[in-house]
Amino acid sequence: MAGKWRWIHNRNRRFNFNCDRSSGQMLSLSTLLSALLVLASQLALASVPRFFSSLSLVAMLPLAGFVFFATIVCARWLRKLAGVSASPPAFVLFNILFLWVVYIFVIRQAISSLLDAFLNAECALLLFGLYRIFSSDPGIVPYESSFSVEAQCKDLPKSISSNENVPVFSRVRYCSKCKANIRGFDHHCPAFGNCIGQKNHRLFIILLTGFVIAESTYTMCSTKFITRSLNTVKIGAENQNALSLYVVISTMLFSVLQVLWQVVFLMWHVYCILFNIKTEEWINWNKYPEFQLKEESQLGNRISFTNPYDKGFIGNIKEFLRPTF
Repeated sequence: MAGKWRWIHNRNRRFNFNCDRSSGQMLSLSTLLSALLVLASQLALASVPRFFSSLSLVAMLPLAGFVFFATIVCARWLRKLAGVSASPPAFVLFNILFLWVVYIFVIRQAISSLLDAFLNAECALLLFGLYRIFSSDPGIVPYESSFSVEAQCKDLPKSISSNENVPVFSRVRYCSKCKANIRGFDHHCPAFGNCIGQKNHRLFIILLTGFVIAESTYTMCSTKFITRSLNTVKIGAENQNALSLYVVISTMLFSVLQVLWQVVFLMWHVYCILFNIKTEEWINWNKYPEFQLKEESQLGNRISFTNPYDKGFIGNIKEFLRPTF
């Protein structure tokens, strides 16, 4: 009997080892695919100034957006064929590294020492911030906690919204991506590969602001390089300087596209902070009874939206900076 249990134990250990090795191989392939996707998308963007050099930079912007979007769509189609998907966090990381390399080896020569130090510091802080948010705990509520056992369900808010004796759990939401209950859950961020919750929401806002500032600074530096180069380089010439100029223009267009959507995204999160509501709550408020206000009228009962967590701008900002739930 002891030999039988030893055989089962050894078989399970070999199975776990094979699973870990398989997971590691998939992760490596996903990371490699992300790096190739970054190179492919950046080369595709470089074709815009190469083949449409007569257009102004403003006119190139929507064209660059279309080319970048088409590249991502093609990559997803190839993913289905290969059976391996790229890693969004690795894609973000490699894009930062690509822009930083272009800056150091091409753009830096046209930039003042002060601005150079500023941009290098921004890139280094972005990498550090990415590491922190990749590995951060968003505020996971363990399944084995006594409350979770009492709830006997995955979606905690449905069980606790009417219970005034457990306010600390009043904003615990379930993330289907991570399969975990997150306190203060705002959304699952694919780009960062993590949930955004109570413990890392402030880090997320800081990092998002850092992206906007760093990419805006990169745009300003690349514009200076482009302006100087256009006075000395014939844009249609096939030489190293012209090729460098194409890459700088394409990365500048990429940075502008990133800033445009990130500013809108940041404004949305500032709005949520000022009114003390989470993204997931705003989208799915009809799932949570505390956001539902029942009103009676001649036409019958009607459910409208109400926010029980709104404490005014000052109170909401204080709670964001120092959450109490």
